[in-house]
Amino acid sequence: MPPKTTDLVEDEELDTLADETAAAARRVVAAYATDAEECVMLFSMLGIAPGEDD
Repeated sequence: MPPKTTDLVEDEELDTLADETAAAARRVVAAYATDAEECVMLFSMLGIAPGEDD
């Protein structure tokens, strides 16, 4: 079985998203989420904060 990606990369090594990329991701997630709870869950999974302004 191949290793999990979390086993290969430490959190500190991951680059943060550019502000414009995160803003675009928030817009797409918000457009396709079925409700606010799902939207917040997807934001969390993507590592983008829901409260940040564009």
